[in-house]
Amino acid sequence: MSTSAADRIRLLSAGSVKGKVVLITGAARGIGAGLAERLAARGAKVALVGLEAEEQQKVADRIGAAAHAWEADVTDWDALERATAGVVEHFGRIDIVIANAGIATTGFVRSVDRAAFEKVIEVDLLGVWRTFRVTLPHVIESKGYLLAISSLAAITHAPGMANYAAAKAGVEAFCNSLRAEVAHLGVKVGVAHPTWIRTDLVESADAHPVFGKVRGSMPGLLGKTYPLEVALDDLEAGVLKRARTIHVPRWVGALKLLRAFLPPIIELGSRSRIPAADKAAIEDIKARGSREAAVTGHGGRAATR
Repeated sequence: MSTSAADRIRLLSAGSVKGKVVLITGAARGIGAGLAERLAARGAKVALVGLEAEEQQKVADRIGAAAHAWEADVTDWDALERATAGVVEHFGRIDIVIANAGIATTGFVRSVDRAAFEKVIEVDLLGVWRTFRVTLPHVIESKGYLLAISSLAAITHAPGMANYAAAKAGVEAFCNSLRAEVAHLGVKVGVAHPTWIRTDLVESADAHPVFGKVRGSMPGLLGKTYPLEVALDDLEAGVLKRARTIHVPRWVGALKLLRAFLPPIIELGSRSRIPAADKAAIEDIKARGSREAAVTGHGGRAATR
């Protein structure tokens, strides 16, 4: 799906990022890399921060002089401090921070690898807190914008995703509190809720011998996977507007109105699918080991290495 004429007009009329310094975590691939390229094309200077140094450097090389990469783990205070100081030294300021770094595992609570389960919460929730805490003094100085990438999983809590759903729901709550705390300082805070987007993380989960089938059985829009460009269109527009919330696509926002009714609906729909998947998950762990059965995507493997 390409950006429509109406959307292009809307983007042109939105705020500008020309000359702004945008720090993006998890920028080696997918949403992070795509946003870096789009915002750089609009005149921004982009700082790419994350674990996959070689892949990030490839993204920076594609963009050119407007981009620079720093290797840092978003769960490591010292590494984030060094990267942030490097960004300010190199570019002179930080105007926008996009906390995009995230990983996922597959597994049920009773059998999933414990370390892999907890790493998701550390990266996806505490990584956002640490990224914002370290960069916030600079964003306050520029009266800028903070954007955290949450997920549809913050709204719909599917089986096999307890840690991811908890982390992403926590990101939404964290941003809602933070927004009220920094409004008087001129800082805007946004949270994005993408549904399933065709990225390495989603493709890796779909390839899982157990949980790929569980995901594939999700009904209607809840199971639909959208092209990366759909997410980039909406996220780019949201950054330009310094949006409070970004729903990818827009029907995700409507689900918030039904949030109280979703858990029992999901439980009802899972009754016929989960018993067999639970048994298969235990067999998969026996065959491949708990860590190999849990970790998905290049980012997840880098984070749990």
